[in-house]
Amino acid sequence: SVPCSAILSSYLLGERLNLLGKLGCLLSLVGSTVMVIHAPEDEEVTTLEEMTSKLKEPGFLAYGAILLALCFLLIFYLAPRYGQSNILIYLTICSVIGAFSVSSVKGLGIAIKGFFAGQPVLQHPLTWILVVTLVASITTQINYLNKSLDIFNTSLVFPIYYVLFTTIVITTSIILFKEWVTMTVVDIIGTVCGFLTIILGVFLLHAFKDMDVSLGNLPQVLQNEQPEPVTRDDKNILIEVDNSSIAPEDKPKVFKL
Repeated sequence: SVPCSAILSSYLLGERLNLLGKLGCLLSLVGSTVMVIHAPEDEEVTTLEEMTSKLKEPGFLAYGAILLALCFLLIFYLAPRYGQSNILIYLTICSVIGAFSVSSVKGLGIAIKGFFAGQPVLQHPLTWILVVTLVASITTQINYLNKSLDIFNTSLVFPIYYVLFTTIVITTSIILFKEWVTMTVVDIIGTVCGFLTIILGVFLLHAFKDMDVSLGNLPQVLQNEQPEPVTRDDKNILIEVDNSSIAPEDKPKVFKL
């Protein structure tokens, strides 16, 4: 999503993508690849009863309550005041709500498997709770994502949203499915390094978006550096001031015989 949105917005919407932005897209691809290589294995959850027990764990309930409180704070207080000027407000709402949509998709995937296996999933209350949660979360995400796209640059919205959303999803997976419990040290380091590489790529996209840097004018940009001012000691400055204060006609004249 990061490179595709940045590149397509450059060609289709006329939004400029400089050399550093293209490098940021490349770093995002590299970081995503490293994360996929070292990604944790999904914990096997095959029935809605197991999913219900996961959702009822105290750690996830507390985590969900914190996310809901943060979401209400963003929607009803911060968004009306700062949403038009701060790109992080709307995108944080989308990312926080994304934790519930990902959990709902995971549960509904289990329910669909059980339905084709002949299990009475339609009579299970969790199925309908997940459907309502998924519809509400996706609707909210689309609403605030479209608001962000109407105000801010597309090549900035999707990278920042990607980082925030990925952070929330990784945290949700750790708490709900405990996917990192069986990971080795190498996989943990690889996942963290891949995610940091993505953040670096997004930083390049955002921080240098207004610079006119390309392969064609790169040597010119490097050569147009301002020369450093010449530092002179106090003795030279005093001599110049003293000499300048004497008018040419007042200077002593020397006669040669």
